[in-house]
Amino acid sequence: MYYPLFDWTIILVLPGLILAMYAQAKVKSTFARYSRVAASRGITGAEVARGILRSQGLDDVNVEMVAGTLTDHYDPRTKVVRLSSSVYNGSSLASLGVAAHETGHAIQHDQGYLPLNIRHSLVPIANFGSNLAFPLFFIGLFLASPGLLRAGIYLFAAVVAFQLVTLPVEFNASSRAMAILEGNGYVTGRELEGTRSVLNAAALTYVAAALVGILNLLRLLVLSGILRRDE
Repeated sequence: MYYPLFDWTIILVLPGLILAMYAQAKVKSTFARYSRVAASRGITGAEVARGILRSQGLDDVNVEMVAGTLTDHYDPRTKVVRLSSSVYNGSSLASLGVAAHETGHAIQHDQGYLPLNIRHSLVPIANFGSNLAFPLFFIGLFLASPGLLRAGIYLFAAVVAFQLVTLPVEFNASSRAMAILEGNGYVTGRELEGTRSVLNAAALTYVAAALVGILNLLRLLVLSGILRRDE
């Protein structure tokens, strides 16, 4: 019997997994480093987020604290910027950078930024695909069912599409954050490099996730081709 879980094609995914592990370590170390560097203004991440939102006329967007570390995000359904406690209460370069980045998503939402809208539309099928794509594919592989194979591939392709469209969303939010931090005087020119390092490290995690997704999709395509040749 053929066991695809131990197939050589797993090797295809290794570069992405290595980059993902490096990216996770990089973002944690960079965030920790610049969490110890206080911004000269002495204001907190929550104050920066509220100040940016106010300057953009987004008075209907709230800023709240959320539990955990690096759990910061913007929720478009409730129009809430949620910041982890270290970012919400912190006045470091890392805190200010992350807070500005999340408000960048709120600005994208308000302005109807197209890649953000596309990402939101892909959320349901991407969630569905992330849970069912591999089970369907490998059941199809064992049962020699082309229909299940295609279903698994199509669902996982939706996951990859979500990961790819996430890249411009995240890069754009970081660009907005850097411009606002500098333009509104929240950080000085010398401090800007620290916030940029934090946001660049965070962006690398999204690049790594996209690469892992692409390589996994390639693996599924290769495995489906092996099945057809065996038939």
